[in-house]
Amino acid sequence: MQLNKSLLVVITALIFGNEFLAQEIQRKEPEFLKYTNSKWVDSVMTELTPDERIAQLLMIPAFSNKDEEHKKEVLKYIREYKIGGLIFMQGDPKSQLKLMNEYQQASKVPIIGAIDAEWGLGMRLDNTISFPYQMGLGAIQDEELIYEMGVEVARQLKRTGLHINFGPVVDVNNNPQNPVINYRSFGEDKLNVTQKGIAYMKGMQSENLLATAKHFPGHGDTDTDSHYALPQINHPFERLDDLEMYPFRELINEGIGGVMVAHLDIPALDSTGTPSTLSKPIITGILKERLGFKGLIVTDAMNMKGVAEGNEPGVVDKEAILAGNDLLEFSEDIPKAISEIRKAIDEGIITQKKIDARCRKILAVKQWVGLDNYEPLPVENIEKELNKPEAKLLNRKLVEASLTLLKNENSLLPLRRLDSLKIASVSIGASEITEFQKTLKLYTRVDDFQLDREANTTDIENLKEKLEDYNLVIVGLHDFSIRSRNQIQLSEDVQKFISELSESKNSIFSIFKNPYVLDKLENIENSAVLIEAYQDTEISQELSAQLIFGGIGATGKLPVSVGEKFKAGDGLELNGGLRFKYTNPEDAGMDSKKLGNAIDSLMNEAIDMKATPGGVVLVARDQKVVFHKAYGLHKYSDTIKVERSDIYDLASVSKISTALPALMKLYDEGKFDLQAGIEDYLPYFNNSNKEDIAFRQILAHQARFKPWIPYWKNTLRDNGSFKWYTFKKDSSARYPVRVSDELWLHRNYKKKIYKAIKKSPLEAEAKYKYSGLVFYLLPEIVGKISNEDFVDYINTNFYDKLGATTVTYNPSKKFPIERIVPTESDFNFRNEEIHGNVHDEGAIMMGGVSANAGLFANANDLAKLMQMYLNMGEYGGLRYINEATLREFTKTQFPENDNHRALAFDKPYLEYKGENSNTAKDASSDSFGHTGFTGTMVWMDPKEDLLYIFLSNRVLPTRNNTRLYKLNTRTKIQQALYDSILE
Repeated sequence: MQLNKSLLVVITALIFGNEFLAQEIQRKEPEFLKYTNSKWVDSVMTELTPDERIAQLLMIPAFSNKDEEHKKEVLKYIREYKIGGLIFMQGDPKSQLKLMNEYQQASKVPIIGAIDAEWGLGMRLDNTISFPYQMGLGAIQDEELIYEMGVEVARQLKRTGLHINFGPVVDVNNNPQNPVINYRSFGEDKLNVTQKGIAYMKGMQSENLLATAKHFPGHGDTDTDSHYALPQINHPFERLDDLEMYPFRELINEGIGGVMVAHLDIPALDSTGTPSTLSKPIITGILKERLGFKGLIVTDAMNMKGVAEGNEPGVVDKEAILAGNDLLEFSEDIPKAISEIRKAIDEGIITQKKIDARCRKILAVKQWVGLDNYEPLPVENIEKELNKPEAKLLNRKLVEASLTLLKNENSLLPLRRLDSLKIASVSIGASEITEFQKTLKLYTRVDDFQLDREANTTDIENLKEKLEDYNLVIVGLHDFSIRSRNQIQLSEDVQKFISELSESKNSIFSIFKNPYVLDKLENIENSAVLIEAYQDTEISQELSAQLIFGGIGATGKLPVSVGEKFKAGDGLELNGGLRFKYTNPEDAGMDSKKLGNAIDSLMNEAIDMKATPGGVVLVARDQKVVFHKAYGLHKYSDTIKVERSDIYDLASVSKISTALPALMKLYDEGKFDLQAGIEDYLPYFNNSNKEDIAFRQILAHQARFKPWIPYWKNTLRDNGSFKWYTFKKDSSARYPVRVSDELWLHRNYKKKIYKAIKKSPLEAEAKYKYSGLVFYLLPEIVGKISNEDFVDYINTNFYDKLGATTVTYNPSKKFPIERIVPTESDFNFRNEEIHGNVHDEGAIMMGGVSANAGLFANANDLAKLMQMYLNMGEYGGLRYINEATLREFTKTQFPENDNHRALAFDKPYLEYKGENSNTAKDASSDSFGHTGFTGTMVWMDPKEDLLYIFLSNRVLPTRNNTRLYKLNTRTKIQQALYDSILE
């Protein structure tokens, strides 16, 4: 009588214990096995000769970067011998897919394509994404991210015509000197390795891509590379079973489709010295029978010396089949392999039935991955599809989640009081400014230095002398290799410098190298802040810099122990969201393709139509900068391209960026009253027609003030020459105010401006009419209320703390002229091109310092101030203005009077007026901002947590150029932001 399976399991459990029962009941068989006896597999089997069935077990390498001879050789093996698969090596995705389509066309049975893509296609193919090495992934605490990576890796492999990934690596790397696994392992903890391996496997197999756990029974504890020799692992069976084989057992229980066998000598498992790839006791006895694995068993490459040394090609393939392998990778002699396996069948060493069963298993895999309905894949757009924004964002998320904060003394990170810090960055091992350093500069002023990894004493002493001027030094230790190996290769002098700097309490280290390297750096564990980033990539550099300033947080845990310095599992948690995160649009729920295409199109149109020579657009959502791009040239007649860091004249955006934040702060302190008038702060205005007009009315632009006064024209005589008490060609104590190199204004002329404002008539009716007159007075009002110099006050209380280092008046005194974008060619007043000085005539006559105009900034620094507004007064962990105050100042003040304005801030029109509106159709009624005469615009929308900055110099060469207005470029771009928000 035949026992059913359930009864057999129970009897077996009684004999061997409950552990066996639990494993047997929980084990999931690989999904592809259901096709082993399918109609399609049956039909293919009937068409294959016995030798062709053997050939289905063989796989050869294919390159997409080799010549026509290589392709002919591969085609020969496909056509003549009917091999079962190809493992693709170096090349590019487009060439590979073209070849795969051609190979499939030539094959009697669809070819199965495999690749080593442990960290994605970037491991083998150019122009594709490299996800983090598994050591970095081992630091991640969210397995869902690893699963998502598996899904994405599967999508990418399938798009390139592939069906098997020889991954994940589930070797437990418990030997820091391991030269071949090391950074390819999830770490030294078997549970962590297992959890990550299962997540990665399930992600891939959810998309019907076969995953292959490697390198069975465990390649982690060896200091020998099996590519060059046969490693020996001398541990007792109990240790191997409990540690090395644990992840394999668990992945098998979870239904992994494939297992790759390593080339190892493991006496406790096979005392004969036979490489594990050729060992029947290991493959059949342990993997198949003891662990119950029924899936696809694959050899590691058969050309590696760990198995090839002393073994004849073809013969060694036969031995691998006899040991129990199903698929042989990198078979070196296909004809000989087929002949030797056929001979073994003829001699009764193995039966044709067993070969057929393995052939069926491989065909079942082919059906499971969809090769029973094979169609050629299109080559067009493949690289674009492989590099989708969603995949790039996932890569960033993985790197971000891996960053491991090992030290953070006195909670130094995230850096807070930027106004108290003078920061230097040192990149060790980099010859030019790095992405790490560039990203640090986005947050505040950081002076950068480079130090060669072979630097000598003189080089280091020179650097140390320069660093004495700084109270914080941020060090990036960069890798010399594209692989994250356990090597430092630093001169003794550099190592000593690192050791000395580590003892300082004003040093931050970010290590873009293998974590094992930390054990080779003396005193590194004493540094105030230590970040382990695992790899030296642009993304890891960018995100490490963002971590330092609180743009992102840290959750990573060290996956390996580092000598006595750090243990596996070490890692401090740190919250992010303190300052801007620089990321992809999808990270903020926006479509990067829609956003980028729309802005590019509109900016290119504006430049082509000569509406502006160039410009910069910055977009942030949820305090994440998702778009920041420069366009065009500084001016039409030169070749200087606009850079994102270029500094622009903000024009009337100054109104909300200078005196206004000061007034709001003073309002918080009870020192500024919206019901007060100008005369309450400037007694000179007593008994004027401006008396008793409340600031609430003035700032909302319904105080009946005239829009503007042409102050410079008041300096002219009827014949066009300047009045004697106004300008001179040279500076002097009496004429100290520089308007141009040949125009120096009288020191008391400000009084004339004040007088003109005081005497100016009022409009007849109190309704909305935009006026800049009071903004000429506000710097003095702020100075009188605060009892501080106006510029010092706004620098100290706002710009310095924000790290907004380019937000300034008179930028030519602080920055190289090539960083400042020129504005108008002035042929009426100054008779020169305005470059580095304020465009507005009134503001330049005030010494360049006015709240009406005069402020300069780059987009990134201006965004910090605007984000503070959007956050209702808070940014970088500091509160600048009370929330209630910002809500008061940003709300429409007099809607009943058909006035849409807030206090100094502009607001959307009360009714949308189509192309004639001042904002995009979808801008909410809560939104606020301002525009500037030079072609600038800033806008914030609390409803969508959306920030938009547009900088241009549309007035070059002349203010008469109004094409930017006619094209409505700024507002159309603003609408594109809303259009790109994902549902």
